[in-house]
Amino acid sequence: MRANHPAQAGAGDPSRLADMDDFGTNPGALNAKIYVPEQIAEKPPLVVVLHGCTQNARGYDRGSGWSQLADEHGFLLLFPEQQRANNPNLCFNWFCPADNGRDRGEAQSIRQMISAMVDTHGADPSRIFVTGLSAGGAMTSVMLASYPEVFAGGAIIAGLPYGSASNIPQALEAMRGAAAFSAGDLGDRVRRASSHDGPWPRISIWHGSADATVSSTNADAILAQWLAVHGLKPTPDASEQIVGHRRRAWNDAAGRPLVEDYRIANMGHGTPLATTGQDACGMAMPHMLEAGISSTRRIASSWGLLHIGTERKRAQPVEKAQEGTPALPVPRISRLEAWPPKPARSTTSGKAGVEKVIHDALRAAGFMR
Repeated sequence: MRANHPAQAGAGDPSRLADMDDFGTNPGALNAKIYVPEQIAEKPPLVVVLHGCTQNARGYDRGSGWSQLADEHGFLLLFPEQQRANNPNLCFNWFCPADNGRDRGEAQSIRQMISAMVDTHGADPSRIFVTGLSAGGAMTSVMLASYPEVFAGGAIIAGLPYGSASNIPQALEAMRGAAAFSAGDLGDRVRRASSHDGPWPRISIWHGSADATVSSTNADAILAQWLAVHGLKPTPDASEQIVGHRRRAWNDAAGRPLVEDYRIANMGHGTPLATTGQDACGMAMPHMLEAGISSTRRIASSWGLLHIGTERKRAQPVEKAQEGTPALPVPRISRLEAWPPKPARSTTSGKAGVEKVIHDALRAAGFMR
């Protein structure tokens, strides 16, 4: 695997992320961006971050502030990135059967990226987490259901439950409002997605009460889905108001949250941010919304990433060595170099025509630009 490492830059600088190549067969034809702080924790955790429609990896990092926290606390970041050849609005194809299941398309590409981060940068396999916004939130649901053994936790922001759509009309209908499935059926959809029988990832759900793009009934369905998977009762163990926003939690036997549900008052479609005060992280921009609460910091804290100790080492990515050959450190590269672009996914099966239909339908429905 090869990674270009940019020079260290200030928070929000678009050059903070590096390209990662040669991470596998990449059946979903996705790009991979990574961030490796200069100083990382021993056996560092890994956070996988999935952007929303019309966004890219660097823009989402700039808005959310994830690399700012990585610098502060020494964990690794992986940003899978969609290409327009796959989806004209840069949405992950969470509704496409070729991409939204275990060992399929985009989901498999993301899994391959994760394996490469473990092999090359020493990410701790027991502390891998995933989060995403909107279509990235829906793909987060896909990853948590399809590869539950991989993830210790996940955070779904303005997303949709796993199994809510398998074609374009269903996707549009689901965005308008979640279908009336029982909690048991929603949970069964996750349980059938793999042969895993537990333990299950911890889940955090975030949704704006004024979201006109993805109905908050989807947050209700995600909550019902994961309460069923975890076998938890509908009544929360804790409920509180945080700067005017409701947080509820369902805990394990030790009192640690297994499922958290945040409803952000009067917020539209996007990732909630705090851009001022001691919890400030990221910056406001389209779909990255000032709400007086930093979802990035709270998600990272719930995963234990802000308390991973002070022992640090200098990051030294290592190439896979041939058998019998000692592995040697790869020197950090102080600038981004141009790598040959990966070929776009083939459209000979008619996928290009399907994506045009997606594009036109989403624009007509007013969901995308």
